[in-house]
Amino acid sequence: MDQADIPALLSRLASDEDAARKMAVFKLQSSINDPAFADVFISSGGLVILRRLIMTTGGNTLAYSLQSLSRLLEVDMGWDIFEGVGAGDLVERVVELVVTNPLVNILRGAMSILVGVVGHQPGQHKGGDSTRGGGAAAVPGTFGFRALKPAVAVYPQFFELVIQQLQSADHALCANALGLINALIRDAVVNDVASGTVASGAKGATGAGGGGEDWSKFIKRLQDLGLIKAVYNLLQSSSLQDLAHPLLEFQGLTKVLLRKWREVKVDLERPEHRRALKGLHLASAPDKRHVNGVAGGAVVPIPPQEDTAAAGGGQGGAATTRKTSRKHNPEKWRRLGFETESPAAEFEVAGFLGMMDLTDYVRKNEDGFQKLLLEQSTHPLNERCPVARASLAVTMILYDHFEVDKSDLEDIRGYLALNDGKNSDRLFKPLLLQWSRLHTAGLHAFFRMWKATGAQREDFDKVAELVRILIEQVVGQASRTKDVLEVEDDLQEYDAGRLRELQMELLELSFEDQWGTHLFQVREELKHEALSFVKEQRIRCLLQGSWFTKPMSRNNAHSRENSHQKRRLYQPWRYAKLSHNRRYLHYADFPEHLPYDPGLEALTEKIDLSTISSVVSNVSAPNDTEPVADPDAVESPATNSTIFRHGAQVHKPTTKITIYSFVEDIPSSQPESVAGNSTSAAAGTSNAEPKEQPILTLFPLNHSLASEWLDGLLMLLNQTPITAETNKLVTLVGEYGLKIRLLNVRLEQMYAGPVPGSGLVPSREGLDEDYYYEI
Repeated sequence: MDQADIPALLSRLASDEDAARKMAVFKLQSSINDPAFADVFISSGGLVILRRLIMTTGGNTLAYSLQSLSRLLEVDMGWDIFEGVGAGDLVERVVELVVTNPLVNILRGAMSILVGVVGHQPGQHKGGDSTRGGGAAAVPGTFGFRALKPAVAVYPQFFELVIQQLQSADHALCANALGLINALIRDAVVNDVASGTVASGAKGATGAGGGGEDWSKFIKRLQDLGLIKAVYNLLQSSSLQDLAHPLLEFQGLTKVLLRKWREVKVDLERPEHRRALKGLHLASAPDKRHVNGVAGGAVVPIPPQEDTAAAGGGQGGAATTRKTSRKHNPEKWRRLGFETESPAAEFEVAGFLGMMDLTDYVRKNEDGFQKLLLEQSTHPLNERCPVARASLAVTMILYDHFEVDKSDLEDIRGYLALNDGKNSDRLFKPLLLQWSRLHTAGLHAFFRMWKATGAQREDFDKVAELVRILIEQVVGQASRTKDVLEVEDDLQEYDAGRLRELQMELLELSFEDQWGTHLFQVREELKHEALSFVKEQRIRCLLQGSWFTKPMSRNNAHSRENSHQKRRLYQPWRYAKLSHNRRYLHYADFPEHLPYDPGLEALTEKIDLSTISSVVSNVSAPNDTEPVADPDAVESPATNSTIFRHGAQVHKPTTKITIYSFVEDIPSSQPESVAGNSTSAAAGTSNAEPKEQPILTLFPLNHSLASEWLDGLLMLLNQTPITAETNKLVTLVGEYGLKIRLLNVRLEQMYAGPVPGSGLVPSREGLDEDYYYEI
């Protein structure tokens, strides 16, 4: 729409016909977000007509009017409509629509206008000076939370209905409702700081001044209406992308509140702080004999006359009782877990946030708190878990984990940079809204770790570090949709041993970050040394010799012709040994496992290692094994995978090692002496090269023996070991070598600095080009 059409548009907006007004305001909402058009519209008196439409019309005409005003405010124009005598009536009208009108299109526009009114900064307003005055109605030119107070007083159910809209199926309406709540909270925080009052918290505490008191009551009222639960459900819902910006803003405001509560210093001069500490003391049941005492629950007896005086009436008797029977407990605060009898000083780091968490835990778990103190009183003083210190430690662990000091604007920028759904999920932290429950679960985990590790007072920081790792592992790796109940269960059931392993892994990673570049060369050197060491160990296993099984091939085992003769000649055991000069591999077959190891003179066969082309190992398939149904079959004591049947051996699946060698000419059919070995290795060598054939097959009795011989043979051929057992042994030897070398590093050497004169490049004066530096 052109600017020239504005006079005609205004005349139709002022028409008495509803159809004409509806069409005109419908066109207006699509053009008013143009600053040039909006400027002419305002200068032509359009705000007065628009205000009249909002105050008097209904249905779609009202919805289009609200949307037009909302878009006008989005371009930072039209704020003059909230000035003048009727400004309070307009705000009250919009609040009334939020409370009484059920139409979604009207609610969207109304809440959007209220977001602008609450979030607008008066210093940025171009409308000129405003008259400041008191009264029941909103002051002309007043924005922020104060502009809504008179209307909310008329409609006290306003906040409840706004929070109910967070459950709306319309995402735009839900976003506007959450944006309004964010604007109200942010305005209250800013005004509270500007007025110099300090909000002590939202969990029952109040500020020192009127502004702080209104602020705390406002936040507590929102919490009681289910704000936290509603936003928590939104953070876990599937409509996250449509509500990303208001949700991130609310998440940032939550961090602002936590940061603000931490900045509040605990001061015993303030009544609410004294009441909180007194509540802690009373919740610990100090008058119960089984928990009140100087050492380990010992009770200071009360003399009979004092007891009588306590039971007597009268003001004088009460005063006497207070002075005589109630002796001061010298461990009044230390038995609760404080280090000294001045608890206020111990909240220096956590601030009032730490006091809030501690009092909230005690209030919700009063019985458990008393039982815990009773249990701790039975332990020596050095072994008692300091409950108060543990609570403050968990508070700071959560504070650091959620990066509360991080600006909320950084989250929004991160979302804009990772606006792909999958990666941006990590920016949303629903568990941040469950702060109190996480603190309680973390504190219980602290108690569990303390008991599981048998910790003492000097081990407090170590247990706190374990809890920090636990929270990073459970809370930090929890998905966005994971329920807080599952997180609480994980915190209580996480294995302490696994947690210790994680701690050592993190320490190792930290060590690598600090010293990785310096240790790389040392690790490489130690790796070669470890490889040489393990190579010698494997070769010595070959020099010592080993027994192997020799299963009968399936063709021979099931052949009916000459089966008795073949079984009689079959020898099921094979012994192999490396010669002393490490040049030949000797072996021979035996009918039984001898009680001693044969010498080289008894081994009739030998292989020249220089003729070996490759060494291959595989595992036989399970279906290659025939079931043993013969009742006369006897299990061999040598291995569970070897079974004899009538003197003939039937093997179960096991590892085998096949040695190959190059030959000059391959005959059309393999010789009989190699037939048995080549048949068993056919599956692994079907793709072998034409000039390579198996010359020896070994069936180790177990995997450790297979690892020794396979890698030993490979290392003899100057090849790399391939089994996991050998590689694990190489790594183990290398790591131990590194630790032994690190034991030689002294602390004073690290800070001693370089040797005098080191690092100086010698002068080349008087030298020609024929020179070198000696390192």
